[in-house]
Amino acid sequence: MKSFRLLSLAAAMALSLNASSIVLNGENITPADIVKISDGAKVELSEKAIKKAQKAHNVLLNAAKDGQKIYGLTVGVGLNKDKKFVDAKGNLDAEVIKASTDFNIGLIHAHCGGVGEDMPLKTARAVLATRLNNMLFAGAGVQTDVINLYKEFLNHDIIPAMPSTGSMGEADITILGHVGLAMMGEGYVYFKGEKMQADEALKRAGLKKLSPFGKDSLSILSSNAYSAALASLVLEDMKHSLEMSKLVFALSIEAFNGNVAPFLKEASDLRPFPTFVKTTKELREILKDSYLWDQNDERALQDPLSYRDASYFFAAMQDNIDELENLMKIQLNSSDDNPGISLANKSETDKFQEKKLFTKDGAVVPTSNFEPLLWVLEFEKASLVLAHNSKASSLRTIKLSNDNFTHLTRFLGTDKTVHAFGAMQKPFVTLAGENEHLANPASLNYTPVAGEIEDVATNAPYVMQKLQKQLDNYYHILGMELMHAAQAIDLRMQKNSELKLSAKTKKLYDEYRKIVKFVEVDRPYTDDFRNSAKFLKAYK
Repeated sequence: MKSFRLLSLAAAMALSLNASSIVLNGENITPADIVKISDGAKVELSEKAIKKAQKAHNVLLNAAKDGQKIYGLTVGVGLNKDKKFVDAKGNLDAEVIKASTDFNIGLIHAHCGGVGEDMPLKTARAVLATRLNNMLFAGAGVQTDVINLYKEFLNHDIIPAMPSTGSMGEADITILGHVGLAMMGEGYVYFKGEKMQADEALKRAGLKKLSPFGKDSLSILSSNAYSAALASLVLEDMKHSLEMSKLVFALSIEAFNGNVAPFLKEASDLRPFPTFVKTTKELREILKDSYLWDQNDERALQDPLSYRDASYFFAAMQDNIDELENLMKIQLNSSDDNPGISLANKSETDKFQEKKLFTKDGAVVPTSNFEPLLWVLEFEKASLVLAHNSKASSLRTIKLSNDNFTHLTRFLGTDKTVHAFGAMQKPFVTLAGENEHLANPASLNYTPVAGEIEDVATNAPYVMQKLQKQLDNYYHILGMELMHAAQAIDLRMQKNSELKLSAKTKKLYDEYRKIVKFVEVDRPYTDDFRNSAKFLKAYK
């Protein structure tokens, strides 16, 4: 796993210069919005959502006054749920408030314990945005002071220093506790990119420290906000990589002088998986007016499967992305709190176990909503899909160097090269192999903890981190396919100056050639490979 590097001070300052803002209401944020906020967009809060959150807080306090046993408020958490810490005694006097605040502070302190480097500021901003929107759904029951501090942290560029590792994925409690720590003026934050004591940053921004009360601390630390933030970032990256996959493939099949027959409507109608049909149509559009539609006596009737089956590989990736998009919209616009606050007016049945949870205007409900398995498993599938696409890209690149397939020069060399790309298959094969290894599931690798109360887990953060590593590898693999394809196109153009690329592949080729030049003589390729990956990540 690569180490997590912090953004430079200059990069962090650049984030704060992004003047756009996004309104959060707990209802309709998307992974794309999370990415925008992570990149520096400011946030505004819906007044309706704030009032709803305040109502939920009142429900929580009413339940405490009723004498209800409330996890994380009147009693402890985890195995300590049998210990009473706060007795509201039918009121919320100064003594009760102090007892609750002391309990909340202790809870935060006892849950700050991660390892690894601080997570990147971009990721940390995504974490804050994710949890803030969850709280606006009004299932957390926190004071509005907490909600406002999330907003002010984002808009003043006060980013808690949070470790990158230490969560098993059943609520990221050991990571997210550091947010509460910073809100109380303890620990460290990055203020406009500079790491400093949290209390100093709060003073500079003119913000009041949080005095946690009720269920504030449990709501701050007990959620999947870290995992879900990583999920949003990797999902948006995956979407972009799919678009790049199709473009690079289109130039690659032109470089290969491949057969477009498998992408014809006549072919896809014979086996009409919806996304497969849509993908073949997209490939036909990308390749519109390419020379591949014209007669060519050297063109094979049947290409290697890495070319012929590409639309299925891309369709699998698109189906996976679509399902993840649907799942994450639910995760981001709901409550994963335990207990959660329901604003239902009355119980659905008269059963004791249900009715006892209700108080004035709502109920405090024990939940298992911290369980992220439904979307974690789909991200595990994404690792498999990406590994398949990585290997297919690698195999296409090997074919491009094979003169028996392309009828071009061996290893795409010139009369001035000694070895051309002959030794350059090793890097992308290595990365494809690593992606195959990273496709192995991680969500089952856990041990029961917390007195064996928490006896299942998902390793959600690591599932996202390894998928992000796969994506980083994939951009390099695609970049090397692009470099080989562009080289082959140049060699074909030397033989036929009238060779016609499609409009979209011609644009890709022209822009790429501004960054990476034709290989006329042997040269070191390391920078070319790095620049190819950067080019694809940034290409619009």
